[in-house]
Amino acid sequence: MNILALDTSGPTCGVALLSEGAVRFSCTALNKKTHSVNLMPMVDAAFTATGLSLTDMDRLACVVGPGSFTGVRLGVSTVKGLAHGSGKPCVAVNALEALALGAGRFAGLVCPMQDARAGQVYAALFRDGHRIGPDEPIALTDLAERLRGMGEPVLFTGDGMIAHRERVAALLGERAVFASPAFASLRPEIAAELAVNAETTDYLGLMPYYLRAPSAERNRKLMEAQHA
Repeated sequence: MNILALDTSGPTCGVALLSEGAVRFSCTALNKKTHSVNLMPMVDAAFTATGLSLTDMDRLACVVGPGSFTGVRLGVSTVKGLAHGSGKPCVAVNALEALALGAGRFAGLVCPMQDARAGQVYAALFRDGHRIGPDEPIALTDLAERLRGMGEPVLFTGDGMIAHRERVAALLGERAVFASPAFASLRPEIAAELAVNAETTDYLGLMPYYLRAPSAERNRKLMEAQHA
């Protein structure tokens, strides 16, 4: 099975190509360029490096969130366009699940976090590779209080860990363990791996996954309520 996977849900832009169970190409970029500038050249590089093409792909995977609203929309729109033009099926990949799998095995809880700004993170909890709670937007202090009550060491990963590392360490002390830089960001080859056995949809069914409404929508609803 050949799978092209794209991730623009966080600060890092990533593209990977999985072919017959092997990672044939993986590239991430965190630079001064926007994802919109980086993404398609990285896709072209994946096909050039492997000698494969879009027509050779069996599935097109996209990390659909939670994460940056703008970034998620870019990735989803790109995969929708590729799938529409090629007729290939799509797979939606959960960012927090990809981060948890990429963190590897850990004797305790794994907590992938994406920075949600406004003092919040998008987070979920996993133990022994299995999800033990839903994805949710949560204040860092509330998350720390919950984790203290569970009494286990916690491995943090994701861009939320990078953004809030000092605060997490202060709140949880020695119970907090932090993923190394090599595993702290979402790796697109992990998204491709998750897509192997996942359900597929067509390009119309591929949608962003938001845990809260975009700020523009929240502001619109607030203005409507004020003028009601």
